[in-house]
Amino acid sequence: MLFWLTEFAEGGGVFNLFRYITFRAGGAFFTALIFGFVFGRPLIDLLRKRQSNGQPIRSDGPESHLITKAGTPTMGGALILGALIVATLLWARLDNPYVWLVLGVTLAFGAVGYADDHAKVSSNSTGGVPGRVRFAIGLVIAAAAGAAATWIHPAELSGQLALPFFKNVLLDMGLVFIPFAMIVIVGSANAVNLTDGLDGLAIMPVMIAAGTLGVIAYAVGRVDFSEYLEVHYVPGTGELLIFSAGLIGGGLGFLWYNAPPAAVFMGDTGSLALGGALGAIAVATKHEIVLAIVGGLFVVEALSVIIQVAYYKMTGKRVFLMAPIHHHFEKKGWAEPQIVVRFWIISLILALIGLATLKVR
Repeated sequence: MLFWLTEFAEGGGVFNLFRYITFRAGGAFFTALIFGFVFGRPLIDLLRKRQSNGQPIRSDGPESHLITKAGTPTMGGALILGALIVATLLWARLDNPYVWLVLGVTLAFGAVGYADDHAKVSSNSTGGVPGRVRFAIGLVIAAAAGAAATWIHPAELSGQLALPFFKNVLLDMGLVFIPFAMIVIVGSANAVNLTDGLDGLAIMPVMIAAGTLGVIAYAVGRVDFSEYLEVHYVPGTGELLIFSAGLIGGGLGFLWYNAPPAAVFMGDTGSLALGGALGAIAVATKHEIVLAIVGGLFVVEALSVIIQVAYYKMTGKRVFLMAPIHHHFEKKGWAEPQIVVRFWIISLILALIGLATLKVR
């Protein structure tokens, strides 16, 4: 919205700053951060009034959770989404289709997550919206996003899959690209959702991944950077750096209240929305495979559940003490902060590896 101020910058001056994506990304970050600090406590107080028993805790989960996490309100992801929406609408170019694509996916998955959280709180159970229903709705959202991406992308990139580590290599997927995009977006949303099980565990890796994808979006959205790095130029994606900056600012504002012991959980409202956002950015920037590297922690969390369920159905035995894998380490006696910080470190390492794919060609 503030980009229109550049109309007053013909002779230079302060309004010329609004032409620069990096300046507006900084503005989005601080806007979202301040939003989180200002509205965080009032939102938590409101959630406590509306949720007398807080988020329902799984009876089959770690025993300590029944004591330490009982009564904590959920739906805190609304704080992140509110900060993200305000920051993006205020600082991004609203004539950019990629901004609306990613924002639309984020809000749509956020709505699904809100419905699930509301159902759990209302019934005071961990059931919520049936998993098949959530998955089906997620596929519809992702299908629309995949189709929109193929339409928005330049003709030479539409329906193409870029391979990391190889310069100027594209795999023509045609219409199959849409189902592929659906897997990326829905898989990302659900993987982040599975990771959100300990105080602060999911939000920091999400911010790290968002920052990494934001840098990638900025690089592939510039002709000079994409030529130097020998990556595919996707005009317009640079504006997604502003979205990513808003996500990081909102995430930090939320983490202030989600740090152990958490005063609020993000719930599916936040985890599904943020996971969907990461998947949408990856699809928009043609870095779907790199997302699997940058978000490797989420991939491992999701795989641990798949492996556990499949192996148990085949043998009646478990591979892990409990899935997702962060609960396995809890069962082994690791302290919650120990698990969280170590997983943060792993996320940072994977992010650096993901960034390296820009240059290793």
